[in-house]
Amino acid sequence: MHRILLLLIFSTISFAQDFLPKIKYNPKKYIAYKTEQPIIIDGKLNDSQWDNAGWTDNFVDIEGSLKPNPFFNTKVKMLWDSSYFYFGAQIEEPHVWATLTQRDAVIFKDNDFEIFLDPDGDTHNYYELEINALGTEWDLLLLKPYHDGSKVAIDSWDIAGLKSKVFIDGTINDPSDTDIGWSVEIAIPWQVLEEAAPNFHPEIGEQWKVNFSRVHWNRDIINGEYIKTKDPEYNWVWSPQGHIYMHIPELWGLVQFEGKKDDLKTIVFKENNNDKIKWALRQIYYQQRNYNEKNGSYSKSIEELNLSNSPVENVPWPPKIHLTYSGWEASLVWNNKTYYIRKDGLVWIQ
Repeated sequence: MHRILLLLIFSTISFAQDFLPKIKYNPKKYIAYKTEQPIIIDGKLNDSQWDNAGWTDNFVDIEGSLKPNPFFNTKVKMLWDSSYFYFGAQIEEPHVWATLTQRDAVIFKDNDFEIFLDPDGDTHNYYELEINALGTEWDLLLLKPYHDGSKVAIDSWDIAGLKSKVFIDGTINDPSDTDIGWSVEIAIPWQVLEEAAPNFHPEIGEQWKVNFSRVHWNRDIINGEYIKTKDPEYNWVWSPQGHIYMHIPELWGLVQFEGKKDDLKTIVFKENNNDKIKWALRQIYYQQRNYNEKNGSYSKSIEELNLSNSPVENVPWPPKIHLTYSGWEASLVWNNKTYYIRKDGLVWIQ
């Protein structure tokens, strides 16, 4: 039986007006190429296979353009093969420190690097992995975002076969010198992700919702030791959320899986119509939450929700909205497929 962790550190997010999207929907995009040789997981990112993987953009503040850019750089590479999804992160940090050594501790209380995966893009049943500079891991399965009624996460869920290794470019927990930073390599087996994945491992051209976070704390050096200050942490991410809150999977970036990189062939990122339609339906979800807070009920009127016109260009509109015993459900038909969204934010296609 899974052990359920009550995450009191996460309060349920209020869906008041200030929860609505604050930045333009523009998820980061990345093409992950297939490698024919497995990566040696030593934290150094010096395998020749990494030469075929580009870096992501440098991380930005979690609120995006609403806040200044981070003062230290973070970037990631991704590759894959038939067994693993590979990640390599480079983290600039002049004073590398970490304290937590117990697996499944709340790792973001240290400076850390985090991976978020929602393979089928339904915003439920997604995965989180956190790691600090000591290589201590915390892996989580989340059945739904906290604001959708889940105040728990399954932290006894382990990534069976996980490989990870940290490399320190400098020294760790030594305030007497200046470091370059740290890097980490991670290999996640496809097998542990199959519950929420469309396929056992991705097909060529398949796209997943993915994001990365780096938590950074201010620290002082007192009597030759690092002391974390009481200042709020910085949250730096690949694809910005517009809120200080990672658990909005619909705002994560998109990773497209491709075959072996061929320098003579140009691979382009494909427009994701499924993501576009899901985002359009997501506006109903936001507005229904707002409507319910104001009126104590849900609406089946697209006009009452201020969505008479399609919120996303070239998406057929309007959808059908049905009130249900538990709340509401909306559906939209496009290219012989029906797209659904319901009260708790779950989206699916039939």
